[in-house]
Amino acid sequence: MPKAHYVTTASGQLRLWREGTGPDLLVLPGLITAASVRAGDLARRLPGWTVTVVELPGIGGSANAWADGVDGLAAVVAEAAATAGIGPCALLAFDLTAPLAVALADALAIPPAAVLLVNADAAEAWAERGLQPPPLAPRADGTHLAVLCAHLRDAHILAPRDPRRPSLTGDPLPDAAGLDATAVAAAVKPERYAALWASCAGAMPRRARTGGPVPRRTGLEEAPALLAAVRAGLPAGRPLPPTRPFTTRPSTTRPFAEPAAVWHDYADTPKGRVHLRRAGPGDASGGTPLLAFQSAPGSSAPLLPLIRGLAGGREVIAPDYLGNGDSEKPERTVDIETLAGDALAVADALGLARFDLWGTHTGALVALELTVRHPERVGRVVLEAPVLIPPGFNADILENYFPPLRPDRWGLHLLQAWNMRRDMFLFWPWYRQERAAGRALGVPAPEVLHDWVIGLLKSGAHYDRSYRAAFRYDTRAALPRLTRPALICAGPTDMLVEGLAEARELAPAGTIVTGTPATVWYPDQEDAAMAKTLGAYDAFLRG
Repeated sequence: MPKAHYVTTASGQLRLWREGTGPDLLVLPGLITAASVRAGDLARRLPGWTVTVVELPGIGGSANAWADGVDGLAAVVAEAAATAGIGPCALLAFDLTAPLAVALADALAIPPAAVLLVNADAAEAWAERGLQPPPLAPRADGTHLAVLCAHLRDAHILAPRDPRRPSLTGDPLPDAAGLDATAVAAAVKPERYAALWASCAGAMPRRARTGGPVPRRTGLEEAPALLAAVRAGLPAGRPLPPTRPFTTRPSTTRPFAEPAAVWHDYADTPKGRVHLRRAGPGDASGGTPLLAFQSAPGSSAPLLPLIRGLAGGREVIAPDYLGNGDSEKPERTVDIETLAGDALAVADALGLARFDLWGTHTGALVALELTVRHPERVGRVVLEAPVLIPPGFNADILENYFPPLRPDRWGLHLLQAWNMRRDMFLFWPWYRQERAAGRALGVPAPEVLHDWVIGLLKSGAHYDRSYRAAFRYDTRAALPRLTRPALICAGPTDMLVEGLAEARELAPAGTIVTGTPATVWYPDQEDAAMAKTLGAYDAFLRG
């Protein structure tokens, strides 16, 4: 199974997908197949190669890296390849990345031994008839996701020069899961996906190379034999180096005065590869590191205001739970005890002997369980809105809150995910469609809601496992067992804020239980309330 890895460049981080051993094969996956999907397929087709697939700038885990034009994009990819330690290699590019591959071959420090362009004829036909993604700006009804999915599916199934008919030749058609992975990666920053398509399509047909091997057009079935002809002359690929953080650092003397740069990383644990968002000084100059745990069911992306706000004098690390976001998706039963064990494994992988904890909703329970089980590793802990609702309500939520969310070949699950997430801002619980269940929070702008939905879609069919765990956990039994300094809190619009009253009765003496002016990871919170809340967290964690 391909492993994801980040490399840091001057233009942002790029994510690579790697599998296999042998000489380096550098791959541009094209614009209609996700890098993760392409990596898995090529690793099966091309044994004896170290296959490294670049998630292109503007897409998926590389969405924050960007440059204008094919030459600029090629320079970013070339820097990423050099940072990853890729030297002599063969270069394989798909569909619309043909001109990018030609520019990249000239930009690499060592010219590739071969440049193969797969399905370039189809891409040239798209460019000639002006095929472009439809408008992808987030819409309040979520239909931009459906049209993106339709665009990708049509590019696979329709004849490149006659879109009224199916194409009877070409690569195997993607299954629903592969199409979903591609749509979600393209939708991370849809405007950049559209710009990438326009840049590559505008550069077709490809220009001539200035030196080195002449690019050769081929089909996927013929590529293995063509690559075998150059493999013997290439050295074995080298292991990927550790991911470097950004060099910019927030002030350690004026917390919240400037945002910290958040960078992405992975930690290998016995149960799987865990995706991390990190910020702040990761060396001896910082205070006690802070592990921050998300609410289910998406990724830790909504915690960005907290990560940035608290990284002034410490490193803040926010993992995506295994099964959620950009972490691996192992097949297993999940409970809060399991998630707490995963969190400890992340701390061990990062070499953190002692750490503070912050968690919200599901994350509050993970932090609570980890503190109870391993108090010797924990300094101070913030529990925001731990789940304390009547047992009968728990049963109702477990019965109704988690409908299956499975990839669909027509993208119907995309609208399901959008409306579930939207209704979570409108009702508590979201499935109780009645006046009395309305929330005062309000639906965020489409661009913000879009990001929340993408986090949910990244979790896929696993989205509910960590979420269900929160409503099965015995919070009432665990809270009295706290032995570390703790702050239990909730913002005024949090649907779990009423649990603070019971938390006051259950928590040990000396535990601070209080409301906060804001829930800092909710959209549209007032700046002053956010600053006061972050200040309260910072003051408590500093002791």
